[in-house]
Amino acid sequence: MTVAQVEPRERRLLILAPVGRDAELARAVLREASIEAVICPDLGALAREIAQGAGALLVSEEAIASEDDCGFLARQIERQAPWSDLPVVLMTHPGADSTAVGRAVRALGNVTLLERPVRVTSLGSSVRTALRAREKQYVAREHLVEMARAARALQASEARLRALFATAAVGIAEVTADGHFAFVNEALCRITGFERDALLFSPVVSIIHPDEKAELRRLIDELLAGRSDSFSTEKRLTRRDGSACWTQFTAAIARDDSGRMVRGVVVVQDIAERKAAEEGLRDADRRKDEFLATLAHELRNPLAPIRSSLHIFRLAGVQDAATQRVCEMMERQVNYMVRIVDDLLEVSRISRGKIELRRELVELTAVLRSAVDTSRPLIDAARHQLTVDVPREGVWLDADPVRLAQVFANLLNNAAKYTPAGGRVALSARTEGGQAVVSLKDTGEGIPPEMLASVFNLFTQLETGKRAQGGLGIGLTLARTLVEMHGGTIEAFSRGRGEGSEFVVRLPLPSAERLRQRADAVESYGVRTLKRVLVVDDNADAAESIGMVLQLLGAEVKVVNAGTEALDCLAGYKPDVVLLDLGMPGMSGYEVARRIRETPGAGGVTIVALTGWGQREDRNRTSDAGFDHHLVKPANVEALEMILAGDSGVPGNVTRH
Repeated sequence: MTVAQVEPRERRLLILAPVGRDAELARAVLREASIEAVICPDLGALAREIAQGAGALLVSEEAIASEDDCGFLARQIERQAPWSDLPVVLMTHPGADSTAVGRAVRALGNVTLLERPVRVTSLGSSVRTALRAREKQYVAREHLVEMARAARALQASEARLRALFATAAVGIAEVTADGHFAFVNEALCRITGFERDALLFSPVVSIIHPDEKAELRRLIDELLAGRSDSFSTEKRLTRRDGSACWTQFTAAIARDDSGRMVRGVVVVQDIAERKAAEEGLRDADRRKDEFLATLAHELRNPLAPIRSSLHIFRLAGVQDAATQRVCEMMERQVNYMVRIVDDLLEVSRISRGKIELRRELVELTAVLRSAVDTSRPLIDAARHQLTVDVPREGVWLDADPVRLAQVFANLLNNAAKYTPAGGRVALSARTEGGQAVVSLKDTGEGIPPEMLASVFNLFTQLETGKRAQGGLGIGLTLARTLVEMHGGTIEAFSRGRGEGSEFVVRLPLPSAERLRQRADAVESYGVRTLKRVLVVDDNADAAESIGMVLQLLGAEVKVVNAGTEALDCLAGYKPDVVLLDLGMPGMSGYEVARRIRETPGAGGVTIVALTGWGQREDRNRTSDAGFDHHLVKPANVEALEMILAGDSGVPGNVTRH
């Protein structure tokens, strides 16, 4: 904001109230309000003081009662500079407006009326308002002075600017008020390929690419009409040889003292190299996406037989408790790896906070166990005593198990880091009022009361001294985001420093209908009809392991490792379902699917893409090729079961076409 350069006398309040003690009383009251005032005994004295400078006038009605006196004061005000609109506070007699008051309002202009008797607060408020209005006029005066100075400087430097025009590396032109070139420099001729004589007096828009003319003409019209003072935009020019050239096109106007446009200035910079660099960056970004997609595909392929092997152990009914626990732990870690691979393809989505939940019915105990397994090394390293108390009966949630485990792992990690060695951490769960309630208490350093409201804010960290172990301060923010996405809440409690802390997470329980749907789905798997499944994958380990899983699920399975083999055995084997890899050598899965659809008698076959490619474009391609489902490696066994059962509600990372 501009600070006006104002002399002290220009802020004075001048008082003209020659009758009685009004002037003295007013000055005394205003002094109490820190407003300095000068009393003028008559109109002549007031005129002399106005000439020296004034912030506002306080005038009584009787001081300008006659037409001559009012006219005299009006002439003094009119002699002020054009920017000036001197505020006048007029103290009037009570009752109806008098002739003198009406005359004053018309003649003096910027008048505020105060009816006597005047309240002290009203007087102070009216005078302050008048003085503030005068301050704004002084700011306007400064702007006008600066504009006048700039105009004079512009006129004085015209010769220097012309020299600059002639030698500048960018194209520069002067433009007339009707939008024609009046002067162009050598650089503009070089950029456009036109001779100077060909450009002079031609319309500016004549060198603009046809596709850009309408928009540029609109911008120029707004400039010429005074609705804007300048604009800068990227536009293509059409060179003399007909080729297009990307430029940064900037235009501004110069006005005279009256505000009328004198000249416009156009600056044209060739940005072809920059545009090429931007296209290179976009190409690099596309290559990065392709690399991540390929990396995810290559990582999913070895994960597929690992997950399938773990499912084989589970479906075969491993009896040894230790082996079963190891299998469960490995399965959780494979799930984490799968999620990490998926996130590789969604870096930009995650950075914008657009996290997607993959909901399924999951038991709370399993989620908490996964979180404890993740945080166990940190807890054990600090020699903390961890107690876990969960209900004996299963508590089911409609949730993303990986994201929810991430919430509780973050809370456990914080408890481990901010609790002195050998402390206690207690994790408990219960149901209450249609919600699952999970509490995590520790005997750590606690949270100051003033921080409880902001502890979940991004990049917030507690100044707790020696126990602080770095980090960006995003764990609790992410935890709150994920909990709220599940329709729940998270709260922090603490009595203060050294008193430990408690975090309470509340999550809604699924409806009875949702639980019944799961029970029905589980029951349906046990009574499904035996189906023939053809597995086609050039990765022998992946094909063999998924075939074994399908056999344990009750299907009849045939495994082949090439697209041509699949087509050769199609007529004799007559599969109900084909699990088909996409990126096979020789004949791709897309081509195999098309040929299956063209084979007489194979129209009822369910074709499932089982692939490491999982981006939206890949799913669209499988749909176009005639696939019924798109399943991303490593396979989700629940999804396979539901496909075999013909269930339309396929869960997980699956697209049903």
